[in-house]
Amino acid sequence: MKTALTIAGSDSSGGAGIQADIKTMTMLGIYAMSAITALTAQNTTGVRSISEVDEKFLSQQIDAVFEDIPPDAVKIGMVSSSKLIETIAERLKFYGAKNIVVDPVMITTSGVKLISDDAIETLKKFLFPIATVITPNIPETEKLAEMKIRSQEDQINAAKKIFEIYKCAVLCKGGHNINDANDILCDGDGIKIFVGNKIKNPNTHGTGCTLSSAIAAGLAKNFDLKKAVESAKNYISGALNANLNLGKGSGPLNHAFLITDKN
Repeated sequence: MKTALTIAGSDSSGGAGIQADIKTMTMLGIYAMSAITALTAQNTTGVRSISEVDEKFLSQQIDAVFEDIPPDAVKIGMVSSSKLIETIAERLKFYGAKNIVVDPVMITTSGVKLISDDAIETLKKFLFPIATVITPNIPETEKLAEMKIRSQEDQINAAKKIFEIYKCAVLCKGGHNINDANDILCDGDGIKIFVGNKIKNPNTHGTGCTLSSAIAAGLAKNFDLKKAVESAKNYISGALNANLNLGKGSGPLNHAFLITDKN
């Protein structure tokens, strides 16, 4: 059985973070493992509190996984401090980790910055160079490319710029009124546009975590990057189309839509 490791924060409401990652990987036939970067007290209405782990404990979690069940792919989600980012990069390089998907969680879709400028610089310096692909949303793409995105052409140019700067493949996620839901992949083979239609579902908590985890699952199965992205987009579309409605805010996806009892 193929395996994958998620390195991310915990979401007590189960819709994002390692909970979403593990659900996604499991539904896609991957044995999922985790190294937790932070505990959060949160639900669909927002985050109440965050308790970050120390770098030694994070390192021990990663060691425990690699020394026993080496993962076929690694997904990295939100890591808010430079010391933890450096720890992750050092351990992954030590073990020669492969198929690394980095979801550079820096800015929310509403434009709220989630990590400090120094941690963003550390992310660029230590994690991007070892990534197979990074998956920024539109605000994050604007930050990384240092340009505004108002059209699909801007999105393509930003993807090219990020690829040239950081030398890793980049999937610039669409939406945000730029297009329906088209994602732009820029890698060594050029540009690939993954066309998608916006799904009318206000419950989108954890979509970024889910997409990046699904890509990691595809890479663990030895899919090439384009096939992994296509498979991931199909999965997330199904999870959104299931129209799960839980919570008082922006609710979670139905990660288990393929097996949910319809009765």
